[in-house]
Amino acid sequence: MMAMDEAVRQPGAAPVVLRLDRLRKEYRPGLPVLKDITLDFDKSGVTAIIGPSGTGKSTLIRCVNRLVDPTSGSIWFEGADIAQVRGSALRAVRRRIGMVFQEYNLVERLTVMENILTGRLGYVPLWRAYLRRFAEQDIARAFELLESVGLGADFANRRADKLSGGQRQRVGIARAIMQSPALVLADEPTSSLDPKTSVEIMELLADISAKQSIPVIVNIHNVELAKRYARRIVGMTGGNVVYDGKPDGLTAQHLSEIYGGEEWQ
Repeated sequence: MMAMDEAVRQPGAAPVVLRLDRLRKEYRPGLPVLKDITLDFDKSGVTAIIGPSGTGKSTLIRCVNRLVDPTSGSIWFEGADIAQVRGSALRAVRRRIGMVFQEYNLVERLTVMENILTGRLGYVPLWRAYLRRFAEQDIARAFELLESVGLGADFANRRADKLSGGQRQRVGIARAIMQSPALVLADEPTSSLDPKTSVEIMELLADISAKQSIPVIVNIHNVELAKRYARRIVGMTGGNVVYDGKPDGLTAQHLSEIYGGEEWQ
């Protein structure tokens, strides 16, 4: 599965892909952004994390893939605690966690195909990556993913800086799936997009999750999109989880608690 020799194994691990156990993050001592979060995530479906800006949604996502180091607590991923792993063990973890970014994080001067193939960097020798010598099956898979995200082979040789925002996000999603991940994290993937494209991107994430049995955790500001495409919603405010349930259980009272104000009533 993963070469996580430095990770601590969880005895009798439950059939979940991710478990956060009292996860805490402080950027400044005594001022936690995440306040001992405990959550389990199943091995399928889309989970949407909603809440106001500054409440810790992005920090939570970035702790999971270790772009941010947690202050305390455990992050059980595929049965191993990855909260403190370093070096090669951390690289092994990251190749199992696909990441879709708000600002796409594509290499602008590279082609669409080259950007998608960077999803295999954790699996190939450095010299092959440097020379862009990828296996034939990886190239074939990249073309399949181009089709699956709605772009097609005509986009393969286009430079990333010639794409629209929606097209870039589709490439970013294809790159994440190219990793053969056990989990995909999406950090506000629709916030830079127009309403129509936002719907298309959420549809794409939900479709990939369902067809490829990959769980997706997405931070999103648009509550209606979250309710439409997620099967579970986690509402956060002030670094705490205040709602965790199905979309149809999310009431105006819950939204008032999450976002404040009376306009939800």
